[in-house]
Amino acid sequence: MRTPAMYTALFAFISWGLLPAYWKTMQAVPAISILCHRMIWSCVVIALILSVQHRWNEVGEVVASGKTLLVLLVSGLVVGSNWFLYIWAVNTNYVLETSLGYYITPLCTILFGCLIFKDRLRRAQTISILCAVAGVGYMLVAYGRLPWIALALAFSFSAYGLIRKIVRVMALPGLFIETLFLTIPALTYLIGYAPVQEAFPPTPSLRLLLMSAGVATSLPLWAFTYSAKNLSLVTLGVLQFIAPSLAFLLGVFAYKESFTSVHLVTFVCIWTGLVIYSVETWLHYRHTHHHTMTSEDA
Repeated sequence: MRTPAMYTALFAFISWGLLPAYWKTMQAVPAISILCHRMIWSCVVIALILSVQHRWNEVGEVVASGKTLLVLLVSGLVVGSNWFLYIWAVNTNYVLETSLGYYITPLCTILFGCLIFKDRLRRAQTISILCAVAGVGYMLVAYGRLPWIALALAFSFSAYGLIRKIVRVMALPGLFIETLFLTIPALTYLIGYAPVQEAFPPTPSLRLLLMSAGVATSLPLWAFTYSAKNLSLVTLGVLQFIAPSLAFLLGVFAYKESFTSVHLVTFVCIWTGLVIYSVETWLHYRHTHHHTMTSEDA
C-alpha cells in the first residue's frame, strides 16, 4: 500500500461523492454550457499550477511525443464524454442510473486490472468483490431493462483510468494536455453558438461558481490520475465505491430522494464488501510491514 497514493485516491473519490451538491447550485445554466465552462476553467487552473511549480518543461516533453499526444487526445475525449453524459443524464432525470453507473465503475476497473494487468486477488478481497457484485447485480435485475447510461458511464471512466495508467506521462502535464484538447471545442461553442447569458452569466455569483468548476474538477482528477499511476487497479476499483455511496447519502438525507428496498440491499452489500476489503488490506499491510522490518533488523 502506498500511503500518498491512497490519500490522493480518497480525496478524489470523496470530492466526487460530494460534487452533486456543487452542481445543484448552477441549475439555471444548461448542462452543455456548464460542461464547456468546466473544461475551460479546468485548463486554466492546471496551467496556473504548472506555472507555480515551474513544470512547463514537462509539458514540452509531452508535446514532443506525437504518440503520447495521440493517447492523451483519446483519454481527453473519453473523460469529456463521461462528463457530458453525466451532466445530460442528471438534467434529464436519470440520477439513479448515474449512481448505478458509478457503482458499476469499480467492477469495470477491477475487470480491467485482472484481465490486462494480471492483478491478483487475495481470498478476502475476492469475497469483498463478490459482495459488491451481488449488490450491483441485484440493482441491475431490479431495473428490468438494460441501463445503458450506467454502463456507458462505468466503462468510459474505467477506460480513462486504464489509459492514464498505461501512458508514460506525469499526472499534471497529462491532465493539462487533456483539458487543453477539450478547451478548444468548449470555447468554440461558448463563443460561436451559446447565448450570451450562458457564456457570460449576468450575476457575479454564478460567474464565480462556473469559474470554480475548474478547481472542483481539476484537483480531484489530478489526484485520481496520480493514484491510478501508483495503486493497483484492484485497490483503486474498491475505493471508487466511496463516491457513489456519498452521492446516495446526499440524495437520501440532503435532497430527500426516494430510497427503496433495492437501494438498501445494494448499499448493505457494497458496504459489507468495503469493510471486508479494508480490514483485510490493513491486516495484510501490517503483516507485510512487520515482515519487512524484521528482515531489515536481521
